[in-house]
Amino acid sequence: MGTLGGARKSLAHVEALERVREWVRERFKLAPEAAILVAEVECNLPGCPPLETSVAFWENEQRHHFKLFKPVEEVSIDNLPFAWMKESLVVPEGFGCECC
Repeated sequence: MGTLGGARKSLAHVEALERVREWVRERFKLAPEAAILVAEVECNLPGCPPLETSVAFWENEQRHHFKLFKPVEEVSIDNLPFAWMKESLVVPEGFGCECC
């Protein structure tokens, strides 16, 4: 896979990360204390977009995860999965995932 961090990001990038985090909180009706991780991930694998946005959140000790195949600054609220898909985003225990 690629990197999660790297060089210092612009204010627009930081604001986009926070915007997506708040959309996820609203969309899935997460508590204010729920942990939400939004990261832009670089990928060098064939067929993988050069930058993708990886989102993970935890609720009731369950991890949920999804990817958006575009840079975080290009993500819109309409790109997020529907709220009714929440249970399908649960990562099964023991599932290996390098991104989060």
